Amino acid sequence: MDWYNLLRAGHILAVIAWMAGMLYLPRLFAYHTETAPPGSEFDAHFQVWEAKLLRIIINPAMTLTWLFGLGLILFHVYVADRGWGFLLQPWMIVKLAVVTFLSGWHGFLAGARKKFVAGERPKSAKFWRMTNEIPFLVAIVAVLAVTLEFGGR
Repeated sequence: MDWYNLLRAGHILAVIAWMAGMLYLPRLFAYHTETAPPGSEFDAHFQVWEAKLLRIIINPAMTLTWLFGLGLILFHVYVADRGWGFLLQPWMIVKLAVVTFLSGWHGFLAGARKKFVAGERPKSAKFWRMTNEIPFLVAIVAVLAVTLEFGGR
């Protein structure tokens, strides 16, 4: 069985699900901010949608992304016998920085959802629209870093 390609496929699929959720949640926040006053029936609907998106898609996808990514690292270290040194390659440092940033952004979004539940509107709809594409732009950097392995050849 080709374990490396299975790990890689799982990692890619988990990243796709994670990014889909991270792209959609700020858009929900924008609509929530604009159309649902705190305490309204529509506010309650948005809270359910946002909670489900985090609980059912975003959180498990991030967890799987990390687990498959760590699996790939361990594969490279122990099976491919590349050692730990490849983690210091510029492309891998960039990828790890991107994953760390996206994990932090994920935490920021989860915290914002809790503020919506508390009846607060932590940011404007304009803010949520402007930041909506951050995960995609950052993911572009990660994909280019890995596929081009810049600094590693």
